[in-house]
Amino acid sequence: MASVTDQDIDPAMMRKQYRSEIVDEGSLAGNPMDQFALWFQQAADSHLFEPNAMVVSTATSDGRPSSRTVLMKQFDGRGFVFFTNYASRKGRELAENPHVALLFPWHPIARQVIVTGTASRIGRDETAAYFRSRPHGSQLGAWASEQSSVIGSRAELDRRYAELEARYPEGEQVPVPPEWGGLRVVPREIEFWQGHENRLHDRLRYTLDGEEWHVDRLCP
Repeated sequence: MASVTDQDIDPAMMRKQYRSEIVDEGSLAGNPMDQFALWFQQAADSHLFEPNAMVVSTATSDGRPSSRTVLMKQFDGRGFVFFTNYASRKGRELAENPHVALLFPWHPIARQVIVTGTASRIGRDETAAYFRSRPHGSQLGAWASEQSSVIGSRAELDRRYAELEARYPEGEQVPVPPEWGGLRVVPREIEFWQGHENRLHDRLRYTLDGEEWHVDRLCP
């Protein structure tokens, strides 16, 4: 078996030149959620694979971090919403430490959006409305998986799903799991990153100052 040192690929030699239009501060929307809506639409129009995929980074109360990719399912002036099992690792960490970071990695168009803020649970009515919109199989999956807990085998997971499928066949309403629901991230900073040649990237950061948003350009 080849060791790590036997590999031919050298990540230090992997380089891409980003060629994009300069992002001028004057072209930005006054509110970062409006600017996000514009960039999100452009990402979707570019046919990126799951442009709503974002990396969610959380930490325990003593500062031990963890990250994972989830799908953002809603956004508006109040923030960004995703859904999870509240007993999962991210759910537990956000319960004890609500500070969170989001990263939308739109690599094919050399863009990133980085969000920092705080997370809190959305209302059960909002959660139920979204749960009803999910495909039947995804509803069953939310019950079958005790997210982040240890399970003995894939067969055990499949057995749980099969039992639920027999209990709630297609067309029958599946109840919303009590420990499953939405989390809304309310931003305090949002950075819009656009890649450029020679690593001279644009970094435009909105920061909430009281009730007003202030924009700074950061060095790349």
